[in-house]
Amino acid sequence: MVNNLKYIVTLCLFFVFSYSIVTAQDKAKITGKVTDEKGNSLEYVNVGVFDKKTQIGVNTDKNGNYTLTIPANIQLILIVSFTGYEQQKINLILKGGEIKELNIRLKQSTTELPTFVVQDVYLRSSNFKRIDPKNVTQIPSPSGGVEALIKTMPGVSSNNELSSQYNVRGGNYDENLVYVNDIEIFRPMLVRSGQQEGLSFVNSDLVSSILFSAGGFDAKYGDKMSSVLDIKYKKPLSFGGSVAMSLLGVEAHLEGRAINSRFSYLIGVRQKSNQYLLNSLQTKGEYRPSFTDLQTLLTYDFDDKWELSFLGNYARNVYNVVPENRETDFGTVNNALRLKIYFDGQELDDFETRFGALSLNYKPNKRISIKNTVSAFQSYENETFDIQGEYWLSQLEADLGKDNFAQEAYNKGVGRYIDHARNYLNSSIINYEARITASKTNHLIQAGIKYQREEIVDKLSEWKYVDSSDYSLPNPPDSIGSQNPLHYAPELQNIYRAKNNLSSNRISAFIQDSWAIDGDSSRLSLTTGVRISYWDLNKEFLVSPRATISYRPRWKKDIVLRFSTGIYYQSPFYRELRDIEGNLNLGIKSQQSIHFVTGMDWNLKIWNRPFKFVSELYYKYLNNLIPYEIDNVRIRYSAKNEAKGYACGIDFRLNGEFVKGIESWASLSIMQTEEDLTNDSYMLNGVKIEPGYIPRPTDQRVVFSLFFQDYLPKMPNLKMHLNLVFGASLPFGPPNSQRYTQVFRMPPYRRVDIGSSYMLKSKTSKLSSKNIFRKVDTIWLSLEVFNLLQISNTISYLWVKDINNRQYAVPNYLTPRQLNLKLVVEF
Repeated sequence: MVNNLKYIVTLCLFFVFSYSIVTAQDKAKITGKVTDEKGNSLEYVNVGVFDKKTQIGVNTDKNGNYTLTIPANIQLILIVSFTGYEQQKINLILKGGEIKELNIRLKQSTTELPTFVVQDVYLRSSNFKRIDPKNVTQIPSPSGGVEALIKTMPGVSSNNELSSQYNVRGGNYDENLVYVNDIEIFRPMLVRSGQQEGLSFVNSDLVSSILFSAGGFDAKYGDKMSSVLDIKYKKPLSFGGSVAMSLLGVEAHLEGRAINSRFSYLIGVRQKSNQYLLNSLQTKGEYRPSFTDLQTLLTYDFDDKWELSFLGNYARNVYNVVPENRETDFGTVNNALRLKIYFDGQELDDFETRFGALSLNYKPNKRISIKNTVSAFQSYENETFDIQGEYWLSQLEADLGKDNFAQEAYNKGVGRYIDHARNYLNSSIINYEARITASKTNHLIQAGIKYQREEIVDKLSEWKYVDSSDYSLPNPPDSIGSQNPLHYAPELQNIYRAKNNLSSNRISAFIQDSWAIDGDSSRLSLTTGVRISYWDLNKEFLVSPRATISYRPRWKKDIVLRFSTGIYYQSPFYRELRDIEGNLNLGIKSQQSIHFVTGMDWNLKIWNRPFKFVSELYYKYLNNLIPYEIDNVRIRYSAKNEAKGYACGIDFRLNGEFVKGIESWASLSIMQTEEDLTNDSYMLNGVKIEPGYIPRPTDQRVVFSLFFQDYLPKMPNLKMHLNLVFGASLPFGPPNSQRYTQVFRMPPYRRVDIGSSYMLKSKTSKLSSKNIFRKVDTIWLSLEVFNLLQISNTISYLWVKDINNRQYAVPNYLTPRQLNLKLVVEF
């Protein structure tokens, strides 16, 4: 622990105090305000000055104000830029000590792309929502990152604070697309629990833009059925960085420009250990998790037309646990039970991933952009464990009048089980993609083609042994009543063994046109496109048309109406091909989802402050479904197209300044999703029963989330951040049972996380020239309380049996109330 603390302190000091800038003896100052054409203040506008020796930049504050200290008596170029607006360049020379006021008004971009690229206008005509990246550091969450914000969006649900995965409108984790700088991101496939998962790919320190769609997205996005998360990383204007430390780990990043401002770099490193959280779980033991991630984005501008960039990532997530014991109370007030387990053995999992993407972007003129990208992803996944558990199942005394109330009254059963696994999976995915974007009058045309090569090497070896009251289950013949249970050989259960090698090729292409029909995209616009794909493994050729139309009526209220529809195919990946026993179904077909989404976007004023109300009503017809089961975050497919289904619901979101000057939002989703399996009928008393439609594993009827921020009026540097989530019950069932029996409901997911943060130093703090913190922009100290209400949320169940073969579902609870202390330094 001491060595880790020394490492963290040394790393912090290195990043904070190694930065120095050689400045001229005489300085001048530029100050002013940046607004749009309507005079509205613009926050986070990049304002910087550049020449061969100087690169200095700042961002505007929430009121659009900026102050920049620059060298005097030198010819400099002031550059002001912001996404969706035309860049401005101003030549200037200031004398020593001079203070010049420059108020700048930016115009919406009309050259690089048509009016659709004015992001706020374009997004209102699409099904995408913009999320402010600065809230990533504010939201209290054990998992953290961009995904913590995504979980608060309408239509999104997650019942596991230890995982970054999420469900969208009745889909599962595998149905979500993630892009970083237009490059599709993949993740490991063997992860079975949030404890193992570690860090997600997206490094929030490097993010400049977050867009999210819960359905009805455009044809340029790939072949998944549920959602798209579109991330853009920064292209920095000047040197900067940050360091963040907490009880859960440390992360840091550097950014800047060099080589006459033609070369820009982003470098981020993260080290996380959720040992602190895991030690609070029911299963006590020695947890040794270690999650490491190194990521970089390097960009070089040859000239105004050619740009080369490289996005690279190396991640290693190691999870090692030696369990010791567990005690869980469950049941009802009148039938309270206690399970005690004593463990032997250990689990060691290692997930190593490598990713690299090289992109060459060519802009022959202001209206055309051509991008070529080559990328490669490799993963090496090892999951090994041998864990023996000896358990005692006891009945608790329920009589309040007895001295041993809530204590063990008598024993209901004693048993033993052994879980064994030696699972190894290596995957290699190589892509080449070419995209072109062209604008003409009121049209924005985008097209692309992509080739993907996949190679999978998989070795599966799992089994389970259960012994209850000295009898092996399932009972061997003639074992019941035997005087010597050793007369028979133990019988293993859930034996899964397989070795698979798979290579395949995919090709896909798309074309789409965004048309401002009346010349004003904020009034009437239409986006149509088609996507085609072919996979040589199952010889399947798919055509996926999609369309979105939006209309802004000439009403006094600022309302945009939208309707989207399209066919969304999800071509099987390796996990969908493999059944529970490890067998591959190479003839499996793509799952299909037909979306119908109608929505409303309303900009309004409440308390004379800006708000946005968004509502979407949707229906998804699902066909060729591959049924699956979920255990924690592990998805196990049947590897057969044997179901049809639907998902329907309505989403609401209200966001704005509930407290003046700071954004908060509330989301409500009401949804139902069911499926009908073929050939699942059964006989009961001589009568054939057809189960019909049954809830899908993600059938969560109601989800409500609230992200609320506040501050003290007389102490604006002291802020409060609250993250509240309620998710209705999810269906579950016994292991190895028929799908129609898996309709029990686990308790609702209820959680409140709260944090308080105080700005110890701001950009405007006045410090002496000798103060070591003068180069630091901001310092934040935060105290977070996870699971404030101390609610025991259930993520899954451990099933135990007695000699009568009766099963008991013992809940696996998530983390209890925990404290976290966090320090964030930006420079």
